[in-house]
Amino acid sequence: MKIFVNGEAEDLEKKITVAELVQRHRLAPESTLLELNGVALHRREWERAMLGESDRVEILRVAAGG
Repeated sequence: MKIFVNGEAEDLEKKITVAELVQRHRLAPESTLLELNGVALHRREWERAMLGESDRVEILRVAAGG
């Protein structure tokens, strides 16, 4: 199955959740914002949101600073 993460194609062997994708990319959930097919997902939705063929995921990492 192929999905697109920040515009780059990524092959998955099986369906996974958004939470599993975040873990796979070794991202800290508390500093990660995510859109699935143009819709922002709250972190509490990540465990239920399954990724499907050709889904588009945009991942943003939040950094503090000034």
